[in-house]
Amino acid sequence: MQETRFSGDFKTTPYWQDIAPRVELPDTPLPEETDILVIGGGYTGLNAALQTAREGLGTLVLDAEHPGWGCSMRNGGQLSTSLKPSHSQLVRRYGEELATQLCLEGQASLDYMHDLAKQDGLELGLRETGRFHGVHKPHLYNRLAKECEEGHPVWNTDCFMVPKSEMAGELDTDAYHGGIVYPHHCSIDVAKYLPSLLKTVLDYGAAVKGNCKVVSIERNAVGFTVLTTQGQVKAGKIILATNGYSGALSPWHQRRIIPIGSYVIATEELPRKLVDRLFPTDRVLSDTRKLVYYYRLTPDRKRVLFGGRVSLNETDPRNSALKLHRDLVALFPELGATKISHGWMGFVGYTFDTLAHSGEDKGLYFAGGYCGSGVGMASYLGMRIGQKAAGREKTASAFERIPYPTRPLYYGNPWFLAPSVLVYRFRDRFGI
Repeated sequence: MQETRFSGDFKTTPYWQDIAPRVELPDTPLPEETDILVIGGGYTGLNAALQTAREGLGTLVLDAEHPGWGCSMRNGGQLSTSLKPSHSQLVRRYGEELATQLCLEGQASLDYMHDLAKQDGLELGLRETGRFHGVHKPHLYNRLAKECEEGHPVWNTDCFMVPKSEMAGELDTDAYHGGIVYPHHCSIDVAKYLPSLLKTVLDYGAAVKGNCKVVSIERNAVGFTVLTTQGQVKAGKIILATNGYSGALSPWHQRRIIPIGSYVIATEELPRKLVDRLFPTDRVLSDTRKLVYYYRLTPDRKRVLFGGRVSLNETDPRNSALKLHRDLVALFPELGATKISHGWMGFVGYTFDTLAHSGEDKGLYFAGGYCGSGVGMASYLGMRIGQKAAGREKTASAFERIPYPTRPLYYGNPWFLAPSVLVYRFRDRFGI
């Protein structure tokens, strides 16, 4: 019976890959040296390379797979202000001034995406659809309503509450006890953004090589010597942009990035009338669970993309697809007979303080740890470290000014993940 949940052409590759135009990379040999070496060809690395190449610096981008193979083509295409901790939590950690600066940069990450579309002419399929955030336990509604009424001390959210009696205007489901709408959150077309960004970087003269894994980094008198699977290259500066796929290349970063699998399914194409009734808006969607669901319609409104964390440990995308389908049907019973066309996963880069981080260590620049909100923040911090590497930006980002914590006994293997998921499941069950 479980096999009947899959369509006949079911794939374990991202839905976006099926519809994205492929950008062919020039077949050029690895250069002997470069001004800037960017390791990682996703949102962080390509936005950094866009800045350095614009400044006329020799820029080389290397990716172990095809550029964008990681979470830059595996995400749900949702945009927000990208911060998980509240302003009050940040104030308790860092004080009022730094907390406010972090929030301002969260807003700047969303603004930057608008700038890419308007000023730089990139194709993002960007739409200010707004976000509906559903309340999965009744007592959480008043808590959200209070936060909405008080407003945010930094962001102009223009949020508004949707009581359960008016849910049909947002989602036709009985699973939520109302919710909140953040009208300035956005969606992008993932299949457009990465190819457009990659093409623009190439147009500015950067060299980009896929299937060229970096094996080791060594400092030398004038920069770095980098060994790859295609040979050796010398670089004046390095931008490390590997996030959840960092691995052992830099042990210091590996101890601070927690790779956590996030799983997504795409449904087969659905009848238009059913889609219009269940999803009367084009908003991006999430809810109040700690183990959050994130979902939306595809840009053509023909399929549902539904993602979340559904297993204690990493699992096969076919197994996770069945669990995600079950959870989707729990929200929308009328989708019970709907088949799954795609099921995939990607490694989100998490951190122990649930904040992104960026910085520089004697010519090695880095950004990562977006904690599941990486579309906008990865792009923004990639831009910031690119500008710093190019010598254009002297002011430190707020994300450079906060400590970058690790934990004893953590060396890149998240052995604590399964018990943490169990705790979150317990909290979600009671809305704690």
